[in-house]
Amino acid sequence: MSFIIFFSIFVFVFALQTYIIKARLINKLDFKPKTKKYLSTFLYITFFGVLLYPVARYNPVFPNWLYFLLSLPIGVIFLTFMITIFHEIISFGLKKTNFKANRRDFFKKSLDLGAVSVVVATNAKAMDNAKSIELETVDVKINKLKIPYTIVQLSDVHIGGLIDQKFISDLVTRVNTLNADVVVITGDLVDTKLEYAQDALDELAKLQSTYGTYFIVGNHEYFHGVQSIIDYVSFLGIKVLENENVYIGKPNEGFFLCGVYDRFGYRYGDYIPDIKSATKNTNNYPTVLLAHQPKYIEDIETTEGIDLVLSGHTHGGQIIPFNFLVKLQQPYVKGLHQHNDTTQIYVNKGTGFWGPPMRLGASSEITLLKLS
Repeated sequence: MSFIIFFSIFVFVFALQTYIIKARLINKLDFKPKTKKYLSTFLYITFFGVLLYPVARYNPVFPNWLYFLLSLPIGVIFLTFMITIFHEIISFGLKKTNFKANRRDFFKKSLDLGAVSVVVATNAKAMDNAKSIELETVDVKINKLKIPYTIVQLSDVHIGGLIDQKFISDLVTRVNTLNADVVVITGDLVDTKLEYAQDALDELAKLQSTYGTYFIVGNHEYFHGVQSIIDYVSFLGIKVLENENVYIGKPNEGFFLCGVYDRFGYRYGDYIPDIKSATKNTNNYPTVLLAHQPKYIEDIETTEGIDLVLSGHTHGGQIIPFNFLVKLQQPYVKGLHQHNDTTQIYVNKGTGFWGPPMRLGASSEITLLKLS
């Protein structure tokens, strides 16, 4: 039932955007009728792709080239819708000017041509941005830490569809060149049925670091069999932190790495985050907490003694202006922040992507945190 509700809302939202693009942009373009007919046909085909995307996403039997084509329409319609809004606002302003008719017509034609050009350029740029993963190097001062350590953080990889075995193999190769002390994966690693993700997951067993690789679940793991994913990741030699902690480093010179289940566990009714269990026996030591959603920091008391929280979930907004919408639900969207006198938080923008293979205003990232 929940899927039917979600799909109905999904279709309605994109149908509405498609209608507005048709009525308020394409129909108003100062182009030849034949050209507008071609643009309308392309828009309808794009909307049809939106309808097929959920089928392709959760039944990954489509060839990768077809899945790629079906994953684009969500981003294309959204970006085109946003440009339509700006076109509408500028057109309204143009009508209110005191320009003569011929001058106003000139600006209208220029605006229309510019809008279509921006639609093409913006979508192309967003697709190109998703092809690369940037290395973000962040210096973090940790109180009481006696010697420096490096942590590589991956987050929101979303294995499934276009995030396949080759993607993970290339990612592992890059991470291993960083010679980190610890590698952490802060949730939303798997976003398909486990049977379809195993080949890609197997590549993660090749991750190399001084003190190992650690993983916490994100909200998407709950959708695809959270316990089976935990079991398989553990089988690969990756330690899953389930409301628990491990000591990292040399005796009396290291720190505690803690991890909690995701906040989605409250709704799920199981695998619920428990900060008390996660920080047990960590008093008087530097402490780093892995928590998938930045919002979890609001559940942490200053007495818990957390020096640094590492989160993901937001994708940095992935496509502008989603970053403003994310800000309504999460206290931090990306980057390093001083939350209070004792606790800092770093939010990874996501190593992969969800939905369309597009990023605009928020690059994919591998984070290299230098603790000192």
